This record gives sequence, C-alpha cells and structure tokens, in this order.
Amino acid sequence: MYSTGSCPYCLMAERLLVSKGVSKIDKVRVDLEPARRTEMMERTGRRTVPQIYIADTHVGGYDELAALDRAGKLDELLNA
Repeated sequence: MYSTGSCPYCLMAERLLVSKGVSKIDKVRVDLEPARRTEMMERTGRRTVPQIYIADTHVGGYDELAALDRAGKLDELLNA
C-alpha cells in the first residue's frame, strides 16, 4: 500500500484490512521516499494515496477497497 504518514484514508484502509485478518501490510511511505511517489504514479496512473495492491491486483484507494468489502468481494480477493 502506497501511503503517507498523515493520510486519514490510509489509516482507514489499514484498519479495514486488519479487521479482515490481514496481518502484514507492506507500506510504501511516499512522503519519506519521493522517488516512490513517481513509481506509484507510473504504476497506477494516480497521484493520491492510498493506492492499494492485494497481491498483484491494483484495488485503488480506500473508496474502492470499501466498495469491494460492501459488495462482498474483498474476502475472496484476500483469500485468493
């Protein structure tokens, strides 16, 4: 998950993932490593954080993550 230290949506995404049983979240702090922000924008085509990957699948940001959960599809993605 690409994130920053002051992003409330990053914290909400992390809380949601932890509530689903995710015990390890690899966080890339783009505020501490500016070159990684460029990497994030090239990979995702987006400038905002969080940008969440589950395995090799780009989920998007918190809104997309929460929508997957509401649709009942987040669990199957996490278990794949």
